[in-house]
Amino acid sequence: MKKIVCLMAVAIAMISCKKEQNNFVTFSGKITNKNSDSVVISNPQFKFKRVIKVDENGMFKDTMNVKNGFYRLFDGTEYATLYLKNGADINMTLDSKEFDETITYTGEGASESNFIAKSSLLQEELFNDKTLFDLPKADFDAKMNNFVSDFDKRVADPKLDSTFVAFQKKNITGLTKYINKTYADKLFLATNLAKGMASPKFTNYENIKGGTTSLDDLKGKYVYVDVWATWCNPCKREIPFLQKVEKQYHGKNIEFVSMSVDQKKDHDAWVKMVADKQLTGIQLFADSDWNSKFVTDYRITGIPRFILIDPEGNIVDANAPRPSNPKLIELFDSLKI
Repeated sequence: MKKIVCLMAVAIAMISCKKEQNNFVTFSGKITNKNSDSVVISNPQFKFKRVIKVDENGMFKDTMNVKNGFYRLFDGTEYATLYLKNGADINMTLDSKEFDETITYTGEGASESNFIAKSSLLQEELFNDKTLFDLPKADFDAKMNNFVSDFDKRVADPKLDSTFVAFQKKNITGLTKYINKTYADKLFLATNLAKGMASPKFTNYENIKGGTTSLDDLKGKYVYVDVWATWCNPCKREIPFLQKVEKQYHGKNIEFVSMSVDQKKDHDAWVKMVADKQLTGIQLFADSDWNSKFVTDYRITGIPRFILIDPEGNIVDANAPRPSNPKLIELFDSLKI
């Protein structure tokens, strides 16, 4: 009987130890050229935040009870994404002077975070290639196929958590869809909306001063079109720059048209914002928000979008510089506006 009791005690102890191990993650590491005396691990969605002290040698260690998922690491200057789950014992090393290039994870449960680190580097390399969207179609397709092929090989690692893998597959699908669409849109602009081609037209758009305005009404002058919406923060950040440019070119051979793609239910918000921000130029309300013909003809899927049209109604630049970009004034000067 004593033997049975002892065996049961050992079994219970083993089960208890196993349960305790699964109840927290151990996270440690060494940072060379540390940026601060702590690192912060956080996930706002989980309402989780842990500040871990880093000693004078760049060493740190802590245990945390977490929900399985993605967490952000902040070293005082830069960020990295981790994947943490209870039961893991992860050690991280990095040199803050080459943060992305040197961040490495070892230990139980480190595979997911290493996958993220590698993916971040490869994505950065892809987007830093300034020739990517100018490549011939065959070369672009080959580059993207290689990118996806590398992902497929890495995501097949049996050490990766199945939930993590499912998320990464969804992520790569969205990313490649975005990149392919960006390439297709740029190709469309280069071939169907090239400089010198007749511009798509807007017809009888509501003018806030009363009546309607069409592109043909503005022939004889350059037309700089700003496609925006009242809810678009990047659009609103351009307003002071646009007002400055409008003032600089007041009375010259150019009209400034701001075209709202707000929905009809937000018409009053448009009227109010035009008044509150004292917006000048020609303020128009597109007839069918994102489905307005001018918007779809120009393949506009993101705002703000700026377009420059010449006095004959032909395209100068279907994706013109923003008012905040000094290249806009360079463009205007080159046209002797």
